[in-house]
Amino acid sequence: MQSAPIFLPDDEATARFGAELAAGLKPGDIVSLEGDLGAGKTAMARAILRTLANDPALEVPSPTFAIIQPYDTPVGPVLHADLYRLADASEADELGLLDDPDAIVLVEWAARAPQVAEAVSLIVHLEIPPGGVGRMVQVTRR
Repeated sequence: MQSAPIFLPDDEATARFGAELAAGLKPGDIVSLEGDLGAGKTAMARAILRTLANDPALEVPSPTFAIIQPYDTPVGPVLHADLYRLADASEADELGLLDDPDAIVLVEWAARAPQVAEAVSLIVHLEIPPGGVGRMVQVTRR
């Protein structure tokens, strides 16, 4: 099921949307955050994580260089991964993204590892609209 595209005019709207998404996540959900560089994938992950952790000031760095960042939250473990820098799809297996059936996994660039992309239960596609102001988001539940 795919939602109609929604316009998010600013970071505050993105944070509100991420909080709404977080409210519907459950253990075992694997969320693919998709879009070009700069489309807002990490901003969306940050909003989701802060909501799941019940901590609006939670530091949520981009996992671009660490590749994976784990969080302990009141709803259980949450993993935030960025697969952009993987040299080979097989490296994703070593990360353990799919090992814990109780974890919520937020993954940027899931397509870099087909085994992860196939396990995705929710796709959040972000893009910068013409004119470069705000972002468009569309959600697909599998």
